[in-house]
Amino acid sequence: IDFAGPYFESGLAVAVKSDNTTIKSVKDIGGKKLGTTAGGAALKLLPLLAKKNGIDPATIAVTQIAPNLQEQILIRDQVDMAAVFTATSYMNLVAQNLDPDKDFRWIFYTDSGLDLYSNGVMVSAKLAKDHPEAVKGLVRAINRSIKEVMANPDAAIDLLAKQEPLINKSIEKRRLVYVYKSLIDTPEARANGIGDVSDVRLKNNIDTIVESYGLTRAPTVAEVFNRSFLPAKADRMPVAVAQ
Repeated sequence: IDFAGPYFESGLAVAVKSDNTTIKSVKDIGGKKLGTTAGGAALKLLPLLAKKNGIDPATIAVTQIAPNLQEQILIRDQVDMAAVFTATSYMNLVAQNLDPDKDFRWIFYTDSGLDLYSNGVMVSAKLAKDHPEAVKGLVRAINRSIKEVMANPDAAIDLLAKQEPLINKSIEKRRLVYVYKSLIDTPEARANGIGDVSDVRLKNNIDTIVESYGLTRAPTVAEVFNRSFLPAKADRMPVAVAQ
């Protein structure tokens, strides 16, 4: 597998209700009840998050739940906290007429010792070797689509609604803008262009994944990421969101 370009920062976080007085930082999650989806990255990386902050993972009482229930059990105080992907949970809370910024506190994995990249473009090593121009074309098209969508988010949501007529267009537009501003248009993206990485940071990411998943070998940065597929940096600079 070749990683041809990351587009998201990690949106993993521990969500806590703002009126919770016992969990104010990652240092407070030990001995608490946590809800999270079974098999998700938030759960898989939780033990490492705990260890990096001096917490015994065994002291966290984990309840594995269906994705559509992860906000509900937190709202109803069935757990003290929930390990979530913010791009999903933030807007799920908005859809329930809650204010994610005022009603909840977000403890991001990236601020707590796990400075991870997230979603990106992965292709088979065979495709990258045999058809590099096809991979370049794919990455170029994704890069162009990001810029065009953010230049006219209303048009993008209208197109989405044609495919998924039951969506709430207002909420999905807010989700789109939230994801772009918080996970894509980052200081690193403004420095390196969307889709590029810091080699040092990616090496740390690789080491984190190897440890979390118990892999027998750590691949090199060159084995994982190939920036030759990226468009020119000038074409990958984040654009302002049209209002």
